[in-house]
Amino acid sequence: MKQLLEFLGVLALIQGVAGLLNEFTDWHWGLVQRIGFLDGFEIYVSVTLLVLAFALFAVARSQKPG
Repeated sequence: MKQLLEFLGVLALIQGVAGLLNEFTDWHWGLVQRIGFLDGFEIYVSVTLLVLAFALFAVARSQKPG
């Protein structure tokens, strides 16, 4: 379970950073800008993904090994 949470955290972190980079540097990669109903909310979604990533890392760290 810990590895799954860490994996999901890494995915959320990558997508959050990619979304912010897309907004500020006009890179065109990541999923946030490709989802149509998020138009105009890309920055908010990217920040939310970053917060989610750190929350997932915190939960994974609190899991007991084994």
